[in-house]
Amino acid sequence: MEQRESTDLVQLKVHGVVHDPDTDTRIVILRDAQNSDILPIWVGAAEGIAIKMALEGIVTPRPMSHDLIRSMADHLNVQVVRVVVTDVKNSTYYAAIHLLSRGAEYSVDARPSDAIALALRTNSPIYVTQDVLKRRGAWNLDAWLEKLDAKNFGTHEA
Repeated sequence: MEQRESTDLVQLKVHGVVHDPDTDTRIVILRDAQNSDILPIWVGAAEGIAIKMALEGIVTPRPMSHDLIRSMADHLNVQVVRVVVTDVKNSTYYAAIHLLSRGAEYSVDARPSDAIALALRTNSPIYVTQDVLKRRGAWNLDAWLEKLDAKNFGTHEA
């Protein structure tokens, strides 16, 4: 299990999920409490829909994968402590889900989309390392965000 100093982590909230018409994917927009740090993560359409459903509190008639994982964790008395976006390599983000079971903490490798979807379903905090924020890209996020259709953000924040 990898331990990080808590000062190395920045807590983010899901600001929204938007459609990227150029790639037909979804973009999960993460922001810090002051809206000074923004982290967009491109995910597949199905993953984006799963995150958006969690934001909107939509419950499906049958459990989706993230609901199943949450239910299994509850039944096994495993707590999702936090999720952390841990790395970015060649524009691909990596994440870890931190679990607490029987007094011990474990870290499980995960795709950021799965980690975020699970965090939303378990009301667990989402973090990113300072290093990932520094390496997320040198392009102008404000100009990029202005080009996106603002109505796609909705009023969801979790």
